[in-house]
Amino acid sequence: MAITGSGSLAISLSVFVISAAFLHKGAAEIVTVEGQNLGTDNVSVVEGEMATISCRVKNNDDSVIQLLNPNRQTIYFKDVRPLKDSRFQLVNFSDNELRVSLSNVSLSDEGRYVCQLYTDPPQEAYADITVLVPPGSPIIETREDVVSEGNETELTCTAMGSKPAASIRWMKGEEELTGETTIEETYDRMFTVTSRVRFSVTKEDDGVPVDCIIDHPAAKDLWAQRNLEVLYKPEVKIVVTYPEGLTREGDNLDLTCIAEGKPHPHQINWLRVDEDVPPHAVVTGSDLYIENLNKSYNGTYRCVASNAVGEAYDDYVLFVYDAPTTSPTPTTNPVNTQDSRAGEGAQQKIDHAVIGGVVAVVMFAILCALIILGRYFARHKGTYFTHEAKGADDAADADTAIINAEGGHNNTDEKKEYYI
Repeated sequence: MAITGSGSLAISLSVFVISAAFLHKGAAEIVTVEGQNLGTDNVSVVEGEMATISCRVKNNDDSVIQLLNPNRQTIYFKDVRPLKDSRFQLVNFSDNELRVSLSNVSLSDEGRYVCQLYTDPPQEAYADITVLVPPGSPIIETREDVVSEGNETELTCTAMGSKPAASIRWMKGEEELTGETTIEETYDRMFTVTSRVRFSVTKEDDGVPVDCIIDHPAAKDLWAQRNLEVLYKPEVKIVVTYPEGLTREGDNLDLTCIAEGKPHPHQINWLRVDEDVPPHAVVTGSDLYIENLNKSYNGTYRCVASNAVGEAYDDYVLFVYDAPTTSPTPTTNPVNTQDSRAGEGAQQKIDHAVIGGVVAVVMFAILCALIILGRYFARHKGTYFTHEAKGADDAADADTAIINAEGGHNNTDEKKEYYI
């Protein structure tokens, strides 16, 4: 429908008169006429975006629909826009709907908009436009950039210029923290939210991220992060470089002290608890070397490391065993003296059993040899005296007896002897 000149002015005046007639109604409830009703919806929109207001009628009998702003100014009368604000645009007009869009919404556009239907009696419905303003990027501040283990640290997160007020959550790694929140309302109906969180730190917190997470209906994935920097005293561990098994007399011992801390340990010392370190022990940085071990070196050797936060130590207990006479039983723990002694005792028992068996066999063999030799010598001795006696039976003198014993005697009554 086209309206120009005086016709347009007449319609504007009539709209103003009709609108004025409803000023006294204020925030009236929706009036329902039999067979007809008027409805609309509240709208929430982020500042700078577009809002759409829809005035809907069921079973319209050709009654006129118009839309008013919070100041009761007519935005649209049917499909005509008397208000000189080009941000309002007609989206749809029919007997059953008047739909209008408002682009580039600002805080000044917030309020109650009125849908009117000219019936008898007239009907009104209200659409509240709420403008949401997201906060600016959150800012995290710390009381100190670096904190030592065991001390308390404080972090502050601020979300400025939001509507409504934002809420703030804290996360330290996978752990949720509870903060203290304050809300301040500014002159332009905006809000600034500040949250503070305090907690004690440990060395495990070094490098752990702390997140400030903003929850707001007009913002998504809005957060800030700060990584903790924690100083902690050294962690010390002694490693046996040599030998791999038991420490025995005559062996060499090589120990390495591994120390890690923040800041890195500036000093590493070796000492022997309650005694002096052997005079020929060599300390090179974090290494301790002792050659040609003997049992006088037994004791507890300690590595002490220190930094600006504090100091820590680790101990190694040295126990020197006898030099091996047989192949030693391998072991992986030179400090576990109880297990080592048990293994050595078992080996000694086995060795003694073997030696006893060998000695028994040798003694038995010697005894058998003596018996055999005794019988042999006894046997030959008896034969000699028999032959000598045989020659002397018929001889007149000794010379003749010797000659007869050698076989020169021809006596027919020869004597015979047998040994069993």
